[in-house]
Amino acid sequence: MNKEIILNFIKRNVIQIIISIAFIIIAVALVTPLFNSKKVYVGLDQVAIRSSASRTSKKIGVLDQYQSVSVLSETNNWYRIRYDDSKIGWIPSWITNRSFAKGQKQTPLSESIIVIDPGHGGTDSGALGIDQSHEEKNYTLKTSKAIETKLDQAGAKVIMTRNNDSFVDLAPRPQIANKSNADAFISIHYDSSNTNNSGTGDTTYYYHDNGSIQLAQAINKQLINYIPLYNRGVKFANYQVLRDNKRPAILIEGGYINTDSDFKVLSSSSYPKKVSTAVYKGLTNFLTNN
Repeated sequence: MNKEIILNFIKRNVIQIIISIAFIIIAVALVTPLFNSKKVYVGLDQVAIRSSASRTSKKIGVLDQYQSVSVLSETNNWYRIRYDDSKIGWIPSWITNRSFAKGQKQTPLSESIIVIDPGHGGTDSGALGIDQSHEEKNYTLKTSKAIETKLDQAGAKVIMTRNNDSFVDLAPRPQIANKSNADAFISIHYDSSNTNNSGTGDTTYYYHDNGSIQLAQAINKQLINYIPLYNRGVKFANYQVLRDNKRPAILIEGGYINTDSDFKVLSSSSYPKKVSTAVYKGLTNFLTNN
C-alpha cells in the first residue's frame, strides 16, 4: 500500500477516524482509574453510599463496617468509589481507614464537615477577666478543642480556624467554611461588660436566614440543658464571621468572663466537656432535620 492510497483513505474516512480516536481516548480515561484505584475501608457501620458528593444526595447503597472499596477520584473531601464490582457512588473520605467503636453506625453528623472557630488568639487576647490575667483567647481555644474531640469521635470532619495561640484575622475565618462547603460553622467566644460583675449568661447569635437560625435554636436548646448559666436566648448579631458566612453559622458567647459567678463556671474543668456535649447533641438534631 503506497502513500497516496493511505492519504486517500484518510481523506475519505476522516470523520470516522476522528470519532474512533475520540472513543479510544474516552474509553482509556474511563477504564484506567478502575485499574489504578486505591483500596480503603470504612470505619463506621451502615455507611450510606450517595449518588453525589453530598450528605443530602440520594442514598443508593450501604457499606458494612470495615468493608473495603476502590477509590476512583476525590471531590470536596468525598471519595467516588466502586463497590460490588461495578457499581459507582460517593462516601465521605474522612471516615475511611480509621477506627471507631465496634458497631458504631454512621449518622448525619459523620457525613458532615463542621468548622469550629476559637475566637481571638495570638496578639488578640479578647476580653479579660476581673484580674486582667485571664484572657478570653485561652478559654475559647480550650472549649473549641473539647468540641473538636467530641465531634471527631462521632465521625464528623472537623476543621479548626486555629489550633494554637496564633492570630487569625476575622476575614479568613468564614471563608474557611465557605471554601470547604461546611455543614455548620460555630464560633466560640466569651462575653464581657463595661463594669465588672454586671453581666451574666450565655447567648447564641446568628446573622443569615440560611439554616443559621435553626442551628442556633438547636444548639442553644442544649446549652440550656447542660450549662448552669442564665441563658440569654437566640439573637441576631452583625458579626463579620457570621455576616460573611454562606454556610449555616452561629456564634456562642459562653458567659461573662468578667463576672465572678460566670467565670467560676466557664473556667471549671467540667465546662468544656459540657459545652461539647451540648454542641454535639444540638448539631445532631439540626443535621437530622436539615
